[in-house]
Amino acid sequence: MTERPGSLDPEQQGERGQPGSEPGKVEVPITVLVVAAHPDDPDFGCGGTSALWASQGREVYYCVCTSGDKGSSDPEMTSDKLVKLREAEQRAAAEAIGIKKVFFLRLPDGELAPNLVLRRAIVKAIRTVKPEIVFTHDPTNVYSDNGINHPDHQAVGHATLNAIYPTARDRLNFPEHEAEGLEPHKVREVYLWGAHEPNVWVDIAPCFDAKVRALTCHKTQISKPEELAKRMRERAVGLRERWQGEGEPPELPEAFRRIQLQR
Repeated sequence: MTERPGSLDPEQQGERGQPGSEPGKVEVPITVLVVAAHPDDPDFGCGGTSALWASQGREVYYCVCTSGDKGSSDPEMTSDKLVKLREAEQRAAAEAIGIKKVFFLRLPDGELAPNLVLRRAIVKAIRTVKPEIVFTHDPTNVYSDNGINHPDHQAVGHATLNAIYPTARDRLNFPEHEAEGLEPHKVREVYLWGAHEPNVWVDIAPCFDAKVRALTCHKTQISKPEELAKRMRERAVGLRERWQGEGEPPELPEAFRRIQLQR
């Protein structure tokens, strides 16, 4: 089913309902965790939605699996220097759109695999943050007409889905987490960016400028920042043209494949 906004179903919200929910309910913000391979991936993938939801009172966290230590063609750049730059860029971008906290797993850039090392680290992040909603890369997106998806993106997408179900849910997986006081956790919804067949479009028009501001923080990666807004607008218009819902399409969407999990 195609939907315009992305949100928990009313019957799933319970005590984590939005303002104006049933009187007498304790209103706790919905918590969102974005799991991405490299600095700048969260902002390209769902930066507008993150900014929009943060402005609405949701608590959004970033978990970045690498520090992007190989992402430079500068012959004078070193990996140690690049790590410091890219982590600082990601923190600045997160601040620009209201992210609560950024976790860096600091795994080797370009060497990720959907193995137990990566899954354990993501499970720990899930059990720490306890999100209702997780965003990540669509692991089925291997190539398109104009490019090949980074292998780290594919690995993180696979590992995150495996971390969500069933690993983070079942307490006997990684029992060292329980010893650290981290309890098992069930995620309610997953949003995959880069999906070939999205079923949710989120209109980020109110926060489009915030997304662009966040992306411009990634100075080591953006070669022509003056063209960034135009590029992001063109990308959003391309997604708008794929709209399959009823009524008018969203003005400037981000699109995702939404998975609703059984309680």
